[in-house]
Amino acid sequence: MAIQRLDNVLIVVDDLEAVIAFFVNLGMELEGKGPLDWRGAERVIGLEDVQQDVAMLRVPNGPGRVELAKFHRPKAITPEPEEPPANTLGLRRVMFAVDDIEDSVARLRAHGGELVGEIEQYESVYRLCYVRGPEGIVVGLAEQLS
Repeated sequence: MAIQRLDNVLIVVDDLEAVIAFFVNLGMELEGKGPLDWRGAERVIGLEDVQQDVAMLRVPNGPGRVELAKFHRPKAITPEPEEPPANTLGLRRVMFAVDDIEDSVARLRAHGGELVGEIEQYESVYRLCYVRGPEGIVVGLAEQLS
């Protein structure tokens, strides 16, 4: 038995519209958005009396999706600290390959994105950076050099 693919990564958010705009400006496409009215979801995630809105974004012309969830009930819990450093245990970022790292950073800055550190070059292979967006979401950007 083998894994077929990574289907999606879930990010729980408070401001669904701001986070959608952030990922759309990165270049993802909004696949759909709305309330999740499936009671089976409660059994899957282990919570009761759930009311949430979800949005699914996809990488254009390729695999990879990001699912966003806004919980109305039960209320989402804010982690401490709100902006954990890169060495904090758990999922820290999602990395995207981009055509132009400078352009990507500029577009994300227009939607609240800020560089975590600096844009750096790894040998003659990649230019890399981390960008912190709305709600402390960190995305990594990698521009492959030719």
